[in-house]
Amino acid sequence: MSDSGFVYVTKERLVELEKELQDMKINGRKENARKIAEARSHGDLSENAEYDAAKEEQGLFELRISKLENLLSRVRIIEKSLYDGQAHILSTVKIKNLKINKIIEYTLVSPEEADFQSGKISVTSPVGQGIMGTKVGDKINVKAPAGLLEFEILEIK
Repeated sequence: MSDSGFVYVTKERLVELEKELQDMKINGRKENARKIAEARSHGDLSENAEYDAAKEEQGLFELRISKLENLLSRVRIIEKSLYDGQAHILSTVKIKNLKINKIIEYTLVSPEEADFQSGKISVTSPVGQGIMGTKVGDKINVKAPAGLLEFEILEIK
């Protein structure tokens, strides 16, 4: 997604991002300042690796804040639409891997919300793209880094 494009997230994810930013600005900046002050108290700054590390950490931290602010400035809320029989973003889809005969359940989400461990896959991932727009009973082939995958759509919620 380009830097000027919209970022689609759920309302819950927006709240999480806003809390993270708030915490970083309040608590994180205080912690960084404390680390720098502590390192500064150890003497000569020209040969103080702890001070240099604390300043570098502060720079990376401020970069993260800047990126988060940029992301939040482009956020658009997505909401579940009425089920129309097809898989869309925020659909939970039960699929069967036809090669290994295993049933998997995924929720299709925006790239910013993807979390494979909790069953949330991005609509821009190979499997997510393959599932988008499908209906129950459809069989799809997906080109993935692991090779060609074959799935059958069992259920869409």
